[in-house]
Amino acid sequence: MSALVCVARIGAAHGVRGAVKLWTFTEDPFAVRHYGPLLSKDGKRQFEVATAREARDHLVATFKGVTTRDEAERLNGIELYVARDKLPATDEDEYYHTDLIGLDAVTTDGDALGRVLAIHNFGAGDIIEIAPPKGTTLLLPFSNAVVPEVDLEGGRVVIALPQEVEGEERGEALSTGRPRERGDP
Repeated sequence: MSALVCVARIGAAHGVRGAVKLWTFTEDPFAVRHYGPLLSKDGKRQFEVATAREARDHLVATFKGVTTRDEAERLNGIELYVARDKLPATDEDEYYHTDLIGLDAVTTDGDALGRVLAIHNFGAGDIIEIAPPKGTTLLLPFSNAVVPEVDLEGGRVVIALPQEVEGEERGEALSTGRPRERGDP
């Protein structure tokens, strides 16, 4: 089985008939209904969405086999995963975060910066976190200007270090900004 990708998180129970609040991490919130059974992080539990309807900032969903509020309450906080190979293909310049984590990060001159540790989004766009061989991690906007090349087959991302703010130890630039859409699961 391919790597697992988190596509949703179960929230609090909703009502008395086993419904839950469901926060999805997919472009189309209803896509979680089409991936087949969703798995817990350890892969030991499976959940199949029976119904889903849109709410304010989440879905209200039911799962097959969950029919009471007590059963629904026990699911609160469970993250739901799907095998990476079940996700749709991405367009050019779109990437699943999971595909980027672990790639080598190099400068436009080919100098090693470290490895991609994570992709974050704190509300203003995606941020790429790079772990250098030593020292503190770099947080940079995941934009075409800062990350002009993603080479999944070659296992690397090219970083054009911004010049807005000089780093203390490296003389490298650090910045934040609004990225161009890169795509989420």
